[in-house]
Amino acid sequence: MQQPQSSSPEIGLYLTGERDCGYWPARRACDLVLAPKDPRLAAMYPRALELGFRRSGSLVYRPACPHCSACISVRIPVAKFRPNRSQRRNWQQNADLHLQVRPARQSDEQFALYRRYLASRHAGGGMDAHTPEDFAQFLVTAQFRAHFFELRDGERLLATAVTDVLPDALSSVYTFYAPEAADRGLGTHAILRQIRWAAENGLSHVYLGFWLQNHPKMDYKRRFMPLEGFDGQQWLPFEHFLSELS
Repeated sequence: MQQPQSSSPEIGLYLTGERDCGYWPARRACDLVLAPKDPRLAAMYPRALELGFRRSGSLVYRPACPHCSACISVRIPVAKFRPNRSQRRNWQQNADLHLQVRPARQSDEQFALYRRYLASRHAGGGMDAHTPEDFAQFLVTAQFRAHFFELRDGERLLATAVTDVLPDALSSVYTFYAPEAADRGLGTHAILRQIRWAAENGLSHVYLGFWLQNHPKMDYKRRFMPLEGFDGQQWLPFEHFLSELS
């Protein structure tokens, strides 16, 4: 992806070349990417989220695949969220955990948990070979106000939700947790804690990235209702997308 030199007041938008899809390997994918080196990128990031973009490391992107529209950007309207029965049980099950929210900073403790999580969930996929430098590049990004939402049992770190804290929203970037505590449902609980924190701090939305129907790692987002999805022009109730796909 090449970035042309320009003095334009508008930020550059680039279309990547096609590659194998990371979600559905039999498909081809490409993305729209905002100019990563533009000094205005962080300031424009909240607006980019409103337009269906997502952040990974220093890249702010949105799928623009020529033959597929499976990726739907989704967000939770905080004031309307009501946990279902399973989520209420999850909250009670994890009531002993305490939440610490702090600016993202690399540490041996965080990296050790991250590596254990990757070895359990993504063995052989490439990510399990991440180095401390990879961890920092992927998750420790101060320019986007990345924070660690840490769930602890006493002093023991059980889970970290890497979350961007924006003026009127949270954006959940990535969550990793202790594999031996998987029966606690820590991925679900991390989202519930982010929703509660957003409500307590007067924020309007929690962005969850992309939802893909029936994808084993992405379909869980539909359980956080009510949910809104971006159709390329506006945010609509999630039921709109279910009816289109039925």
